[in-house]
Amino acid sequence: MGLDNVAVKWPRTGRFYDPVAPAEFVDFAELADDPQVSAPTAALAGHVAKTGTVRATAYTELVDLLLGLDGVLYATEAAAEDEDPVIDPDGCAWIAGGLERFVESHREHGEAVTFDTVGAVLRAALAGGRLADQQLRWLDNRLDGLRDESGGAPQWSFSRSELGVLSRFYRRCADRGFAVYADF
Repeated sequence: MGLDNVAVKWPRTGRFYDPVAPAEFVDFAELADDPQVSAPTAALAGHVAKTGTVRATAYTELVDLLLGLDGVLYATEAAAEDEDPVIDPDGCAWIAGGLERFVESHREHGEAVTFDTVGAVLRAALAGGRLADQQLRWLDNRLDGLRDESGGAPQWSFSRSELGVLSRFYRRCADRGFAVYADF
């Protein structure tokens, strides 16, 4: 079993969080049914439309790298302070914003999102900053930490459109005041 990010009503009113009705995400089905959309993008959009949930396991390393923290989609910070692994609506907006900026910045690198293109986008974003040298060293350390023992890069296989659907899920939660429960 992996990690699911489940849209839930915020704040919780009783002992448990109530899941959001999948009808809140029904428009994702239009993308899932579009014959021009890649299979992974359609699968993600279809799953969100039917369940109001993202199977987040595949995205954890990438999201952690993009946002500069560990365990973002696991809601580990929330788990430590609130006891529940929940990403509140403001956290959903932060995740969505980071993904949206990345998807837009990746446009010049094409549709395929790979370890190398992610590094290139992040380097370009950090290069113009005040502490560029320090931040680029941090990025290089993070990227090296994702490599296997033999120095091989993670075999990420994402598309910009798939990550666009992912960002749209978190944006929808933020805009409608939903939280995301990390179910694993």
